[in-house]
Amino acid sequence: MKKSDSELQRDVMAELEWEPSVDHADIGVAVNDGVVTLSGYVGTYPEKMAAEKATRRVAGVKAIAEEIKVRFASQPKTADHEIAKRILDLFSWNVFVPADRITVKVEHGWVTLTGTVDWFYQRNEARKAAGRISGVVGINDLIKVSEMPMAHDIKDRIVAAFKRQANLDAKSVTVVTDGGTVKLGGSVKAWNERRIAERAAWSAPGVSRVEDNIVVSF
Repeated sequence: MKKSDSELQRDVMAELEWEPSVDHADIGVAVNDGVVTLSGYVGTYPEKMAAEKATRRVAGVKAIAEEIKVRFASQPKTADHEIAKRILDLFSWNVFVPADRITVKVEHGWVTLTGTVDWFYQRNEARKAAGRISGVVGINDLIKVSEMPMAHDIKDRIVAAFKRQANLDAKSVTVVTDGGTVKLGGSVKAWNERRIAERAAWSAPGVSRVEDNIVVSF
């Protein structure tokens, strides 16, 4: 009886796992109409040949597209699953990142972050941490900031934060709140003052969005 592609894929993976001379952990197996594609990495060229030989032993294999690369121990580990694991490890070590609330997906070096966090700084820290991993070519940040109940004095808190900043004239910045959204207006004398105002707004509890309409007047 002819094997389905999924059955053939399972058998090839089992044979690679059975073969003692092959470390199958970094080898991917895909099957399309009996044609097996091997991808991933191995440590030596003989191991690469052993993986191909093991695949040919499996009944039902019509052809093999062999795309396995030899990567020595000294070379950086930049396979997608390795990048994902290193990002997750970095999240677990970072006290500012709620690792259990963020999902990581890596495809051809592109990292997609999803999930929901309580604070903007947590989202920002997760994005920065993922960007520090070698092999990452880009980040798609889809993390959402949850809308927590905002304190009734949210505007007062933001204004107070403005006043604590030595480089910001609090009177020149206007603050309007609408649910979880904070709208900033007014004018400042430098871009740095605008960044200070926006950072202060994001640090307030319950803020899920900041609309920065502050004008820089030189």
